[in-house]
Amino acid sequence: MRTSQPMEEHAEAGLRTGSIRNSARATHNTIPFAERLTCTIAEACAATGLGRTKLYELIGEGRINTTTIGRRRLVLVCSLQSLFAPDDERSDAV
Repeated sequence: MRTSQPMEEHAEAGLRTGSIRNSARATHNTIPFAERLTCTIAEACAATGLGRTKLYELIGEGRINTTTIGRRRLVLVCSLQSLFAPDDERSDAV
């Protein structure tokens, strides 16, 4: 890597090369978050503002649903939405 070029330009150049990994990531991000079926733990943390530890606590308590495919744990977006829905809209309200 030449030091005359800023890091941002290298990242942009990587996106322009059309590599499989970058093009898959670009395609994945075109779906609005609320319409996605799943997200990663990191994306769930970013979307909710919760830390990883709290997110895993909620998963352990059964308040957030996940699925595991291979070694990858994915959070069901609908469970995040229901967790943050107003009390009168929650399905677990009495």
